[in-house]
Amino acid sequence: MRYIVIGYGNIGAKRKQVLASRCVATVDPYNPAADFASVADCPIDLYDAAVLAVPNSLKIDLLEFLLARRKHALVEKPLLFRDTESADRLERIARQQHVIWYTSYNHRFEPNVIALKQLLTDGTVGDVYRARMFYGNGTAGTLAGTWRDGDLGVLEDLGSHLIDLTGFLFGRSGADFVVWERRGHELQSVDHCILATVDRQIVIECSFLSWKNRWSIDVVGAKGTLLMEGLTKWGTSELVVRRRQFPSGVPEESCKVVQMADPTWALDIQHFEELAARGVTSYENDLWVSRSILRAAAAPLN
Repeated sequence: MRYIVIGYGNIGAKRKQVLASRCVATVDPYNPAADFASVADCPIDLYDAAVLAVPNSLKIDLLEFLLARRKHALVEKPLLFRDTESADRLERIARQQHVIWYTSYNHRFEPNVIALKQLLTDGTVGDVYRARMFYGNGTAGTLAGTWRDGDLGVLEDLGSHLIDLTGFLFGRSGADFVVWERRGHELQSVDHCILATVDRQIVIECSFLSWKNRWSIDVVGAKGTLLMEGLTKWGTSELVVRRRQFPSGVPEESCKVVQMADPTWALDIQHFEELAARGVTSYENDLWVSRSILRAAAAPLN
């Protein structure tokens, strides 16, 4: 599959590097290093698919342009639909043109996220009593006053990943969330928030005020616990499995340590191409994530 990358910033450059020779062109009106200023300028027979690494306000129009011309599209998260009509229109076009779009949540492909999901599937910790996920970085100071200091802030940037993982890891796709905390300490938008599923079983927290980058998934079940800390893009990722001793006692413990170049971008492209071959869009997940983020931005604190 031949790709163009639309939006030649940091993420676009990363995508081009991963795609290597399969990236046949880049598109960006503001980066003079791009091959084209507009996707309309790019010859339609040059490519089969596009990566959209652009601001949210541009994604739906670009998607419609691409799908109508029988081009698959990989969209950098999140793809926010403020109404179902837009999503339904794109779904109809994709079906008619026999193409797909897929919104990328690359953290699904972290080695220890994959391992954690398998442990949950295998029932290693038994019935899950509760889980808490945290994703934070310290970028508030660099985001203040830029276009990224929009109305949704950390909810759309980091929170979208954790909402997606609530479905991917715990089978809670479609779940509703209540808002425990939502603040803008240093940004006009949200720079810290805590959400929970309505039953309080899954709690997610994300922050632009975590001065040291931090990622954590903590799961407590009837037979033990799982604790994942760190992402490969930051260096070392660890997954600790603790198997409960009955009736009590020090748990049996094992630890998986992963230290490697971030593999998620290449695995994400592979997954996208598998979905394209099957004709499957991310319509349902996009609607759920959109609803969750927009409601969380407007909901009263609980």
